[in-house]
Amino acid sequence: MTNTIASLAEIERVTRIVREVVPPTPQQRWPLLDARAGAEVWVKHENHTCVGAFKIRGGLVYFHELLSSGEQVRGVVAATRGNHGQAVGFAARRHGIPAAVVAPHGNSREKNAAMRALGVELIEHGADFQESLEFAQALAAERAWHRIPSFHRWLALGAATGSLELLRGAPSLDAVYVPIGLGSGICGMVAARDALGLKTEVIGVCSASARTYALSFAARKPVSSPVTTEIADGMACRTPVDEALGIMYAGVSRIVEVTDAQITDAMRAYFSDTHNVAEGAGAAALAALLGEAARMRGRRVGLVLSGGNVDRDVYAKVLGGWSPK
Repeated sequence: MTNTIASLAEIERVTRIVREVVPPTPQQRWPLLDARAGAEVWVKHENHTCVGAFKIRGGLVYFHELLSSGEQVRGVVAATRGNHGQAVGFAARRHGIPAAVVAPHGNSREKNAAMRALGVELIEHGADFQESLEFAQALAAERAWHRIPSFHRWLALGAATGSLELLRGAPSLDAVYVPIGLGSGICGMVAARDALGLKTEVIGVCSASARTYALSFAARKPVSSPVTTEIADGMACRTPVDEALGIMYAGVSRIVEVTDAQITDAMRAYFSDTHNVAEGAGAAALAALLGEAARMRGRRVGLVLSGGNVDRDVYAKVLGGWSPK
């Protein structure tokens, strides 16, 4: 997906691959959320997939395309903070392929447990995602296994299937907010928007404590940035991907930064207004909309609730009123 955008036919083709496992997730309006935001809000519930996050779409498409290419795959290696690893584990098990996934020390216990339940060999290494990624690269070379990147055209194509559902299922949207980890979700949204020929504004959302894509977007060149977020592990990347940046430069209008406190407020709002569980990254789009409520008042806005995989003790603390300082 360099700077070119996938055709509608291509997204529809991979949608058939996703549909073998994942039914369409709802795009839902919630009256209390509309009232809170002062806008017509359509939530894309990717927290309702079989792994609780949008990543399953990219995992299924990636494995299908990889195996269709004729490459002999002895095993696969990936790095993750959890949701990508679950997608890899799910798809690898479906095809009978061994999978090793590297996660940093201190990763979500429940995401780790979910990966192990999918048959993944989980390896804890590194202080953050970048160190896990570098270890995964070395491990793949050592084992002569295929390394699945955390951003790839096939992963973005998979994500585009959910974006296509939203953009077709909701009335014409003025804008849509999409959280950014390494970029497959927002690049998939740009692909779907452009394939449909819509004018919907695509707005990226980054953690103010993981700013690499916000800084890179502003500078129009890759800028690494330290990660200090306590709640948005799905956005905790310190080095951007050039390919993703190229798509964002061409198709994203702007990037909004949200604080950990705004994210925990949005997690509580999702539960109060919709009784849905949102992990930190999953609540980031709502946090951005609420932070720009005056700007978006009266408009029709889409939000990608990208995942709901948050540890029980963390979520209980958030619902009890805790916010990072």
